[in-house]
Amino acid sequence: MKLYTGNIQDSVTDAHGEGEESRALLDSQLEALRDRLREDSLSGPERAQVLLETGRTLLRMERKEEAWEPARKAFDLYIESQDWEGAAEACETLFLTEQPLSLAALGQGVWLAVTFPIAPGVTVAMLQHVVDETPESSDGGAVAAAVAHYVADLRTEGKQRDNLLFYTAQMLSSVARRHSQVETQEAFQAWMSRLELDQPDKFLVRLRNVVDVLVQDDWWIDRDAIHAKLPVN
Repeated sequence: MKLYTGNIQDSVTDAHGEGEESRALLDSQLEALRDRLREDSLSGPERAQVLLETGRTLLRMERKEEAWEPARKAFDLYIESQDWEGAAEACETLFLTEQPLSLAALGQGVWLAVTFPIAPGVTVAMLQHVVDETPESSDGGAVAAAVAHYVADLRTEGKQRDNLLFYTAQMLSSVARRHSQVETQEAFQAWMSRLELDQPDKFLVRLRNVVDVLVQDDWWIDRDAIHAKLPVN
């Protein structure tokens, strides 16, 4: 950490000024978004995006309870138009609002993000939330980290693949340390084998159990109907 040698009062004053400017900017953005939502010509997909941005803006303003409604409406519109990535992103915003059904939103976002080949960064971000939410001794975090690494390997290429695989490898290592005090490569490999995290056909099934625990009976989508629309390989 670099030692600060300037005037502390100047720093406080600058930060206060930046904070006032930031709040004014967010207020302006929110009003502009609400003006757009009043437009009758706004189509479903566009309305979903504006609703989601409204929720995100309210979230940045720490108005978490207010952020829920626009993000939830965005989710429904994204599902209606089968924009699975948009729906997953709406779920992340809903999760971050820290409302009573936020964990249910996280579970549904994870289900969508793993079921459909959306942007891998979105999927990994959702799974990172699961890791953060699960107790250190729980296998759920380990399963989520394994799935994140699997998705990064499966859905990316080139520089993005290198970057995302590095990130998810670090995620796995961190979970291994907190879960079983794993510190060596040999112990890591043994841990992976013991928890069957090197077998996608097994850890993907276990992820479904993690999702069910998060969502409980609060599903907002018909998974069977969505599955029926999936192309058969």
